[in-house]
Amino acid sequence: MAGPLDGKVALVAGATRGAGRGIAVELGAAGATVYVTGRSTRARRSEYDRPETIEDTADLVTAAGGRGVAVPTDHLVPDQVRELVARIDGEEGRLDVLVNDVWGGEKLFAWDKPIWEHDLDDGLRILRLGVETHAITSHFALPLLLRSPGGLVVEMNDGTDDYNRTRYRASFFYDLAKASVLRMAFSLAHELGPRGATALALTPGWMRSEMMLDHYGVTEANWRDALVREPDFAVSETPAYVGRAVAALAADPSVSRWNGASLSSGALAREYGFTDVDGSSPDAWRFLLDKENPDLRPDPELYR
Repeated sequence: MAGPLDGKVALVAGATRGAGRGIAVELGAAGATVYVTGRSTRARRSEYDRPETIEDTADLVTAAGGRGVAVPTDHLVPDQVRELVARIDGEEGRLDVLVNDVWGGEKLFAWDKPIWEHDLDDGLRILRLGVETHAITSHFALPLLLRSPGGLVVEMNDGTDDYNRTRYRASFFYDLAKASVLRMAFSLAHELGPRGATALALTPGWMRSEMMLDHYGVTEANWRDALVREPDFAVSETPAYVGRAVAALAADPSVSRWNGASLSSGALAREYGFTDVDGSSPDAWRFLLDKENPDLRPDPELYR
């Protein structure tokens, strides 16, 4: 059966693991051809030194019903991104969805150090990985995306604009990177909207990425065992959940109504009616807001 994204072409920049992999697979499940990029390949790992590879992601996209194409790319190297976009143009002649998900800063920021104590090289590397990569990718990819009407750009982030605007996020460099991504979506919306495309920011909730599962010493099969250590983990979600949010946005003929918006997987689940893989609909950001209310003692299980 034809999927809602049959004939569409997507680029998920930063699709090795986590949200990027979940998004790529769900776009494939909807029928799209998905180019997946990253620096971890079967031949060579990035400094993360983890087993996930872009080839594995591409295989998962194809198994889900789409067509996955793995292209090793360092999005800090303009020539590599230029060549990537030229390849998509040569092979497909179009680009309908761009997901800027490059991050790579998890091992670089310090939770409890102010800027003057934070390692400066690590901090500047965070900004390069989390901000500069997105700008380079948009610079080269957007002319191809604008060639066909109705294109969609998704800037992946941690936290909505409403949440992040009044809350300090972990450290100076992390906070600055996440604020910059939100502003990039806002700026792109002003540049793309009049030209027939849509740009928005999107955040998952508390995501059960490969790294997060490892952190708690669990797998997706027994993730609830982590609730003994962290009860609030009950509101967590799989990477497929935010992937289904992107697939729903990409298939929405009225997606332009979201131009410039800052969205979350939980809020979009209510809008589009999709669920996580277990049939639940987690809303971590609503839970976090209610948790700050001294008059409430929210049960995270009630936010799924």
